[in-house]
Amino acid sequence: MNKRELFHIFTRRLGLLNKNCCDYKSLDISLVQSHILYEIRRLDSPSMQQVAEALGFDITTFSRQVQTLIRKGMVDKVQAPEDKRIYLLSLTDKGKSIDEKIDDSLNTYLDEIFSHLSHEEREKVIEAIELLNRAMLKSDTCCMPPF
Repeated sequence: MNKRELFHIFTRRLGLLNKNCCDYKSLDISLVQSHILYEIRRLDSPSMQQVAEALGFDITTFSRQVQTLIRKGMVDKVQAPEDKRIYLLSLTDKGKSIDEKIDDSLNTYLDEIFSHLSHEEREKVIEAIELLNRAMLKSDTCCMPPF
């Protein structure tokens, strides 16, 4: 099996091509929006630019996604007190709750997948993913295909 085919199958099986990754109480959350919620929590009240950079998005595309999350009542956006040109993001209680549900759901899903592996196999898979992530950081073309 070639590398491209391997990654296509992996992507499909993880559900990364699904339009909506998470459906919680009839709120459709896209995979991109799920990543935004996660990064806002991980970075703890980051600026819009920080989250956009962490996700590799241009600020225009990112802004539209944030506006959608604001309209859904999951994200708050406020001006930074020290610099009115900078906007800081935080999760609302609703956003925190949904992010937790997504986290729980994904961890349950991954735990189920990993349950089909021995302890040694799980360790090898995690080590391989960590190794691949480190290699991707060193790549000049990551994460854009070289067209």
